[in-house]
Amino acid sequence: MADERAPSSNGESEAEARKGAPKAPAPPDPAKRRRIRLLIIAGLAVAGIIVLVWWLHARKFEDTDDAQIDGNIVSVSPRVPGTVVAVHVVDNQVVKAGDPLLDLDPTDLEVALVQARANVAQAQAAYEAENPNVAITQTSNLATVQSQGDEVDRARAELSAAQRDVDQAEAQNRYAQSQRERAQKLVESKTISPADYDQRVSAADMAKATLEAARQRIAQKRAQLSSTETRLKESRQNAPRQLIAREAGLQVRKANLELAQAQLHQAELNVGYARITAPAAGIIGKKSVNTGERVQPGQQLLALTQLDDLWVTANYRETQIDRMQIGQAADVHVDAIDRDYRGKIESFAGATGSRYSLLPPENASGNYVKVVQRVPVRIRLDPGQPEMERLRPGMSVEPKVKVR
Repeated sequence: MADERAPSSNGESEAEARKGAPKAPAPPDPAKRRRIRLLIIAGLAVAGIIVLVWWLHARKFEDTDDAQIDGNIVSVSPRVPGTVVAVHVVDNQVVKAGDPLLDLDPTDLEVALVQARANVAQAQAAYEAENPNVAITQTSNLATVQSQGDEVDRARAELSAAQRDVDQAEAQNRYAQSQRERAQKLVESKTISPADYDQRVSAADMAKATLEAARQRIAQKRAQLSSTETRLKESRQNAPRQLIAREAGLQVRKANLELAQAQLHQAELNVGYARITAPAAGIIGKKSVNTGERVQPGQQLLALTQLDDLWVTANYRETQIDRMQIGQAADVHVDAIDRDYRGKIESFAGATGSRYSLLPPENASGNYVKVVQRVPVRIRLDPGQPEMERLRPGMSVEPKVKVR
């Protein structure tokens, strides 16, 4: 009996051992493995196609996130010194061209205007007083030259007359001397009386004296002619100089008058500059002036941002501009309002951005490291697009330029 139970007990132990042991894995299904492999291959193929399509599409565009809206920001400053008496705007106020921004005290400018008017009147009077002197000097010079010319003619005529007198006196003197010599011979032969001889001697002495007087007169006439000719020559030389001097004096008066008129015009402008107006339409910002402050020409008082002429400055890498050209279309995404705008490339900068910086790089310093540079590209937005009035200079944008 004991031997029969023992095998039964061993058999139960083996059955229990087989029941607790792990089951062997089932052999894999080949069809299922093929399906998984095909799905993986198909997924990779689809991903490759997507990447290829994206690459083919992306290679037609060049984009960057280093870009912003740009516009003209005018620094408003006074053109004349003065004290601010009124400020008509505040920050962020929209103004139109010609709107008053602030007023300066015009009192000092009005005083300068009165002085300028007085200077013009004084210069005008001096010019009018000098103006007739030119014509008077010209007429006087002509009369002087004419008068001295007449004196020269008269002196020449008197010299000719004196010369004739000398010739006549010489003839009379020769005749008188010959009569004297004949009379001396006749008196020695007692052909004539001593009285006749004395008369002929007296006539010869008188003729000789007359000749000497005539010669002295001709010397005087020659000296007088030389003097009158010298005066005529000096008058002819000095007359143009005097006229030039008078005309120069008149030109000085005229220049003073024009200077005074220019100063008057400037004074009138300065009075108008006492009111500072908006040079263009835009939005006020950075207001740094208040009533009662003393301002000087060129001092920045406020900034005016013009919104009617905006563009995009995109700093593309130098490796991106190979296929970029002026006129290519661009799509610009504005982050602030989440809108896309159309535009076109308008121009390229004349140098890279680093060259325009305050401290441009010096590649010859010995520590050169090649860095891809950025080239500013100007993109002009097409007008008439919606919500363009919301754009502001400095907004970040992401332009995409179609290059193929």
